[in-house]
Amino acid sequence: MHDENAGTGGRRRGWWQRGPKRWFDCLAASVGVIVLAPVLGVIALAIRLAMGGPVIFKQRRPGWYGRPFTIYKFQTMTDARNAEGLLLPDGERLTRLGRVLRKTSLDELPELLNVIKGDMSLVGPRPLLMQYLGRYTTEQARRHEVRPGITGWAQLNGRNTLPWEERFALDVWYVDHQSCRLDLWILLLTIWKALVQTGVRPPGDGTEGEFQGTGRGKDLETAR
Repeated sequence: MHDENAGTGGRRRGWWQRGPKRWFDCLAASVGVIVLAPVLGVIALAIRLAMGGPVIFKQRRPGWYGRPFTIYKFQTMTDARNAEGLLLPDGERLTRLGRVLRKTSLDELPELLNVIKGDMSLVGPRPLLMQYLGRYTTEQARRHEVRPGITGWAQLNGRNTLPWEERFALDVWYVDHQSCRLDLWILLLTIWKALVQTGVRPPGDGTEGEFQGTGRGKDLETAR
């Protein structure tokens, strides 16, 4: 069993990680679900009318110390397939509504349930794909020493416009410097960036290169 308060080499974390961060996450996420209930309902209805079901996208992702959990997001793509029964490329399945949800990050709102359950935190490295676990360097893998987050330090400093290696370096920096003050600053800046729409790909570009390992080529992924 991993000690959440201990980092690499047994280094102890600060007071924020020894309970208050988790309490804050639960309280803020619970309030968020209640306050945003009308918004969640409208989005769910719009997805149902535009794409049919399911409304919620579910996928296994690596969480704290790589333990898998099921992430929840609003559905942004159809299940369209080619004549051979294979899913079409992500860009062809991403709907107009889905582009809007991704651009505004509204597709991430169901992750508040993951925060309440304890799978995620409000702030932390983004949970990526299970197959990436064997591709990280030892240093990059340290991003899993904390719970993954809805937003994080890398998201504020370029998000999916950065090379993978730079994003992972920012994630590890957060692991080593996390604090109450830093988390509050990240949350405030996340709200601001969501409003002004900076640090994200242009509308219509709904996919990003798959991480193949440091220094290796990149293809398209299905993670969102």
